[in-house]
Amino acid sequence: IYGVNDGLGAVFGIVSGVAGATGGNANYVLISGLAGMMASALSMGSGAYLATKSEREVYEAEMQREKKEIDESPDEERIEMELFYQLKGFTPDEAKKLVDRLSASPDQFLKLMAHEELGLSEGQFPSPWTSAFSATISTALGAFIPIIPFFFTSGYPAIIASLIISTLAHFAVGAAKCLVTIRPWWATGLEMTGVGLLEAVVTYGLGLLFKAAV
Repeated sequence: IYGVNDGLGAVFGIVSGVAGATGGNANYVLISGLAGMMASALSMGSGAYLATKSEREVYEAEMQREKKEIDESPDEERIEMELFYQLKGFTPDEAKKLVDRLSASPDQFLKLMAHEELGLSEGQFPSPWTSAFSATISTALGAFIPIIPFFFTSGYPAIIASLIISTLAHFAVGAAKCLVTIRPWWATGLEMTGVGLLEAVVTYGLGLLFKAAV
């Protein structure tokens, strides 16, 4: 959803601005739109790759620091783990037995200690390449939508068609957010549609100003 929205919003703004400056000249809009699509997709993909990779590197560094603390002060770390379990409702004896059992597996003890103390979990991190591929494809798909009409027509008919399909796409993407939020689908759809239309009006107006200035 984030990738599609980013690509759709960015290129919809580019298309609106260039259309306003050129009167919807298909050649200019397609060149700028396709360039914007490629730039947005590659930027999102590389950003997703680096962000995911950095998160994993931070996780690994924190795990190394936690492992060093366990090696240097094992008794203190055991007491700390017992306190964590007591805060969860276990009695001191129950907490001690749990920690004794966990201590028999150093790797498991390290992971649980990192999770309880730092909130770290290895399962939080997807593959950087998967994130990059997902972000690149979703952004490219969203970015391609506003330029579709300009492959078949030019001028104001293309501008109007682009406005219609982009508006519908904004609503659909916004409505899809209800899959991961508790808000009504129509509310999230209208919200994203409003943002997209505002962006189009602003960039189209700026395109007209650039045209007048030139």
